[in-house]
Amino acid sequence: MATKWVYRFGDSQSEGSAKMRNLLGGKGANLAEMSNLQLPVPPGFTLTTDVCTAFYQSGRKFPDGLPNQIAEAVSFIGEKVGAVFGDIDRPLLVSVRSGARASMPGMMDTVLNLGLNDQTVEGLAARSGDRRFAYDSYRRFIHMYAYVVLGIEHHVFEDILENFKDEIGRDLDTDLDADEWIQVISRYKVCVEEATGAPFPQDVRDQLTGAIAAVFDSWQSARAITYRRLNDIPDDWGTAVNVQAMVFGNMGNKSATGVAFTRNPSTGAKELYGEFLVNAQGEDVVAGIRTPQSITEQARREAGSDAPSLEALMPDTFAELTAIFDRLEAHYRDMQDLEFTIQDGKLWMLQTRSGKRTTKAALKIAVDMVEEGLIERADAVTRIDPNSLDQLLHPTLDPSAERETLTAGLPASPGAASGEIVFDSDEAEKLKAAGRRIILVRIETSPEDIHGMHAAEGILTTRGGMTSHAAVVARGMGKPCVCGAGSIFVDYANQQLTCAGRTLKKGDTITVDGSSGQVIKGVVPTVKPELSGDFSTVMSWADEVRVLGIRTNADTPSDARMAREFGAEGIGLCRTEHMFFNAERIAAVREMILATDETGRRSALDKLLPMQRGDFADLFEIMSGLPVTIRLLDPPLHEFLPGSPEEAEEVADLIGADPEGMRARVAELQEFNPMLGHRGCRIAISYPEIAEMQARAIFEAVVEAEVRTGEPPIPEIMVPLIATRAEFDLIHERIVAVGDQVQSEAGRRINYLVGTMIELPRACLRAEEIAAAAEFFSFGTNDLTQTAFGISRDDSARFMGEYTAKGILPIDPFISIDVEGVGELVKIGAERGRMTRPDIKLGICGEHGGDPASIEFCHEIGLTYVSCSPYRVPIAKLSAAQAAIRGRLPFTEPR
Repeated sequence: MATKWVYRFGDSQSEGSAKMRNLLGGKGANLAEMSNLQLPVPPGFTLTTDVCTAFYQSGRKFPDGLPNQIAEAVSFIGEKVGAVFGDIDRPLLVSVRSGARASMPGMMDTVLNLGLNDQTVEGLAARSGDRRFAYDSYRRFIHMYAYVVLGIEHHVFEDILENFKDEIGRDLDTDLDADEWIQVISRYKVCVEEATGAPFPQDVRDQLTGAIAAVFDSWQSARAITYRRLNDIPDDWGTAVNVQAMVFGNMGNKSATGVAFTRNPSTGAKELYGEFLVNAQGEDVVAGIRTPQSITEQARREAGSDAPSLEALMPDTFAELTAIFDRLEAHYRDMQDLEFTIQDGKLWMLQTRSGKRTTKAALKIAVDMVEEGLIERADAVTRIDPNSLDQLLHPTLDPSAERETLTAGLPASPGAASGEIVFDSDEAEKLKAAGRRIILVRIETSPEDIHGMHAAEGILTTRGGMTSHAAVVARGMGKPCVCGAGSIFVDYANQQLTCAGRTLKKGDTITVDGSSGQVIKGVVPTVKPELSGDFSTVMSWADEVRVLGIRTNADTPSDARMAREFGAEGIGLCRTEHMFFNAERIAAVREMILATDETGRRSALDKLLPMQRGDFADLFEIMSGLPVTIRLLDPPLHEFLPGSPEEAEEVADLIGADPEGMRARVAELQEFNPMLGHRGCRIAISYPEIAEMQARAIFEAVVEAEVRTGEPPIPEIMVPLIATRAEFDLIHERIVAVGDQVQSEAGRRINYLVGTMIELPRACLRAEEIAAAAEFFSFGTNDLTQTAFGISRDDSARFMGEYTAKGILPIDPFISIDVEGVGELVKIGAERGRMTRPDIKLGICGEHGGDPASIEFCHEIGLTYVSCSPYRVPIAKLSAAQAAIRGRLPFTEPR
């Protein structure tokens, strides 16, 4: 049986459905579903994602049987609309659009008005009764086809059109009549022949073949690859292609085209949100070439616009449209992003999909839909992308700060950012890599700007509306964005912008407030965000279902307080070495390292003891009643010493040491591979007095904190980099001895645990015997990844990009845990540890503790907790809840 490559839809029926998203892509599946719902959808067909796979596997050739299936499907479209492809009198025109299973707005190519040539354009003119419309459509097609299929840049055609308007004294495209469009078309065709060496293609079947191939090619365009990398979309998914009968929003004043959301994608409010243009085609709305109009009267009033709303201009069509919007939202049980066209008063639906939204909006929509009975709590928890919570957890502009406002545009994506003005996306990426904070300023963005937008702290455009490319992409990235700041004149040639008589050059600093639309000169101070009630509601639902505990990595009181506010259930990693680097302490540390005997070291350690005790007491007080895991000194000692001979001499003078002795000691401590050298438990074995000082500081801090709070702290002392039980036993013995001394001195009992950080493959394999002494394991997956792969994390960036790009590894294993290798070691360590100590606490405290995919793995193998940075605590909580829901745990089961 021949492979089915093509699926038809339209005329209230379809060969596909919404459940076929992987095969038909998101757009194709939803067009099929809307057809099945008997909504007004122009007929068409979808080439499956399997065609894309076959296309690339065969060296950009279509699979056998596809041309015949395409020809039959084109005839199907023609029969439904009463037209024939290539016919002079009744020409069928189609659009060719991409449609991957994951939404990738603007990242792949589209061709509209395909099927026009020098003969069919006259047929379109006669049939529509509007020559201007026909030739306007033809010039649009030549421009778009030449760019997408023939590779001729947009600006070439834009320059031709602008120069022609200047010659004849026209301001707007809509001012040109049919004969004038014919002159523009003639210039366009000359341009194409000069650029390609061949005339613009007149065979409509060749046009269709070229457009389909170009859309498949766009799956591997630089912008699409970048977008997939940023959004974790697999390269092997491919895209579908949708070919659909054209409907025209540019047939006069009874025609229009628009984009709408069933709820506000910025705030989540239950209100129709969108824009439209009269006598226009879809690309005009999103490209920002013309300023769009509001769909509702309420939105028009709020925007202060004089241009009539769709509600006022076409009330019957508006009523039909809102009824369809309500039906689709109820059907999909989610906020929808829709495209529509009105052709001579007739409404057509061109797309529906789950709409991209800010995190604030996502939370509100999820909570509201639970209250409306559309979804369950579990659905609400799984609707929120954990990583998107970053949008809520960072500072916004201080409302009391002075500000010099330059202008205001549209508040396209909330949040605020300050940075240097940059006008070019490539330069933005370079400056970001150099550690600079930048604001990308463009007249309008296009998909080619995706890398610059990713590099920028915020985006500012002078054109475009709330559904423009810049707005949609910025919201998806969580970047603040101001669009349509029309009072700003951008001069790319001189790398400057002018606004209200003031000129700012590249490198000058501005602030953009995507929540208000303000553009401000200079840097404006920020304030800590206030999390909404919707955030707290969703977090409470997540807490009800998750099984994993969530702790934080914190070394300072401020980090601990922040994490506690975000709901951390203790500290999973306190890196004691981070407490040694202020000026007063580093001197004592260096004195200890330079000491030639134990007496000298203990003398220096005596100076550090009260400092460490105070640090730990503060953390215990903040985390009152919650466990605090403190890791003993881990890094190589040379990290605390000066690097150059000049620095060594300066430090020696500061602490009263012999400069020559300092230089000799620095040289003595240098190692060829320090991350595998004299560090971790090996320091405590060589210099047990260091571990004894830290243990005493911990135990004395317990006593001090209990006095302060009236509640006994829960200390967990962690020995790093264990490879053998013998190492652990030696250090454990010292810790217990110190604990006994402090308890005797204080006259009270201290409850504590002593465990180890499992970060070497040998420790995972010998976990059964280590667990006989260690009361908890914390898997240090940063070092475990280094030692499992034999890769230095600090050096891996030089080549890891090639590994992921070439498919050697699916993702950087330092970002998301390597389940097959490192994950298997963690699983072995956990299982073998439980064989000896069934109730052993098991956690991870590497960077993976804040990565949603890694957290899901930790849930699956039954770890007790994960530990992550303070700002990732909510992300970890939500990820843990989603893992529990996916694991089919009962939602009502209490933790």
